[in-house]
Amino acid sequence: MTEIRTETVPLVDGSDLRLTVAEPVGSVRGGIVVLHEARGVTASVRDLVAGIAADGWIAVAPHLYHRDGADELDPADTDEQVQNQIDRLDGEQVMADTDTAFGWLAEHDITPDRMGVVGFDLGGSVALLVAAKRTLGAAVTVAGGGISSPLSEGLPSLVEAAPGLTCPWLGIYGRPSDGAGDPEMERLRVAAASSEVATDLVTYPHSGYRFDADPDASADAWQRMLNWFDSHLR
Repeated sequence: MTEIRTETVPLVDGSDLRLTVAEPVGSVRGGIVVLHEARGVTASVRDLVAGIAADGWIAVAPHLYHRDGADELDPADTDEQVQNQIDRLDGEQVMADTDTAFGWLAEHDITPDRMGVVGFDLGGSVALLVAAKRTLGAAVTVAGGGISSPLSEGLPSLVEAAPGLTCPWLGIYGRPSDGAGDPEMERLRVAAASSEVATDLVTYPHSGYRFDADPDASADAWQRMLNWFDSHLR
């Protein structure tokens, strides 16, 4: 069974970044930085970290809310309270925390071409922004906002950032449950395609924002993510 642990890394700003980590039992194929959802490092995020490690990758999830002393938000918090937490994120600090996670992988003998990033919800948006600013092997975005307008101060919108993608990027999103098209998705698709790397954007129709409530869509998305990393991280 894959074991999960939490390590603490001191940062130059005086804070301590917590990293939730899982390593493969056998040989290591590469490393994946996992960026958490809006409610923090939840049980679902830890399961994802373990699942990625079980597929042969070292998985490391930085706790992006650590400067507020939070790992996981209270399940009773309202959507407004969650948004307030997101609004407190600083773009430069988010990038610095992600860099620390990549540095942790480098210390474990993972080269940049064998490093990937995947994010879910809030983390999905950040994953694209990271892939447009850093050199790595592949990136996957699973849902998330900030497509046409920035998530928080210091972060560009995804449509603005996508033309600068530096590595192959896969986007996975749900479509409105009423079956209507989503013009934001088309804008993101076009923006990503204008980059100089391979991109793909997959949507699950009639699934709503949280398509992971559909077992078939969730299983398909999981396999697409693994296939993307398998194809591009070598």
